[in-house]
Amino acid sequence: MNLFRSLPSKSDNLLPFDGTVEYYGCVLSLEEANHFYKKLLTHIDWKNDEAVMFGKKIITKRKVAWYGDKPFRYTYSNTNKFALPWTMELEALKKICEQQSGESYNSCLLNLYHDGSEGMAWHSDGEKDLKPNGAIASLTLGAERKFSFKHKKSGETRSLILEHGSLLVMKDETQTHWLHRLPPTKMVHSPRINLTFRSIVGQ
Repeated sequence: MNLFRSLPSKSDNLLPFDGTVEYYGCVLSLEEANHFYKKLLTHIDWKNDEAVMFGKKIITKRKVAWYGDKPFRYTYSNTNKFALPWTMELEALKKICEQQSGESYNSCLLNLYHDGSEGMAWHSDGEKDLKPNGAIASLTLGAERKFSFKHKKSGETRSLILEHGSLLVMKDETQTHWLHRLPPTKMVHSPRINLTFRSIVGQ
């Protein structure tokens, strides 16, 4: 396993094969990152996430929100969400991510992790509503957290630390061949907001 610290600008591909992951390091100044972090904590319509597993509804401690150009339907874990209109802060952050990555996005799924006990299990973002092999821009605000990738066949892993105000972009065949996760940790006691800008198609 390789563990990367922050990089001053876009790195080479962090994956050895079967996909592309680029880490841009901090794309916001500390002042900007703190400003957006505080605004999103209080101005986003946060809801506890829901999933249906084996016919049973599960409500997570982690909170989520879904925004976009129009009321896109987004289905995962057997639940449907409909996008809310962009806030001023989200539009500004979307523009920054688009300028940095050279990609365009029409929606954003936000996750609020209250502390290190909340994480995300191994998964890939392969929902049918997403643009095939499209870019997903992951912006971190708040607590630094480890983020990991695992190849679906070989089991090879890569990990890095996502910093406050940093941007990571997953694209090409990454979701087809790699899983990713946010592992829980006892070392983090403050919240992290993760914004994943993405492109919905066919709606």
